[in-house]
Amino acid sequence: MDTLMGTVSLANHFLIAMPAMADPSFSRTLTYICEHNADGAMGVIVNRPIDMTLAALLDRVEIPCESKMHSEAPIYFGGPVQTDRGFVLHRPAQLCMSQLRVDENIALTSSRDILQSIGATGEPADALVMLGYSGWSAGQLEWELSQNAWLTVKADPHIMFDLPPEARLDAAVHLLGIDFANLSEVAGHA
Repeated sequence: MDTLMGTVSLANHFLIAMPAMADPSFSRTLTYICEHNADGAMGVIVNRPIDMTLAALLDRVEIPCESKMHSEAPIYFGGPVQTDRGFVLHRPAQLCMSQLRVDENIALTSSRDILQSIGATGEPADALVMLGYSGWSAGQLEWELSQNAWLTVKADPHIMFDLPPEARLDAAVHLLGIDFANLSEVAGHA
């Protein structure tokens, strides 16, 4: 983890919603943190597909879908902020016009050019397209962590890009050496 101004950055980490998460936007979610600093945090939910395919989204934004590679891939609910805006979490972290590079391999892009590339060539092959994102103001995520709303673990790209969405939450919990079914509804402080 990177340390920024005395706080630990959770960029490139998963947030695992605890079973007692009351917010329906985040119940049973796995969120990938793309940015975390003194100003707050930003991430995308990677295990909540919506009832829309990539082909349908590309059609809606008038981008030709010439490559059939991802045409039936689901679009994901990335979070409750700006749900009318599209984001692409992808690897490799190629240069795009509007990109937030998380690390040397993963980036979050919100520009039309990456959707055009996916529609034309199917590249990048490892890509999750989502509507909306998850955001926390300065200190908010730290407070939620102190209230045991989330577990955190270093992200594994294999979980995001190679596993089906319904297997991602359990796989991330297994990184901690536990089963989701064994998590308590009520957590305490040590």
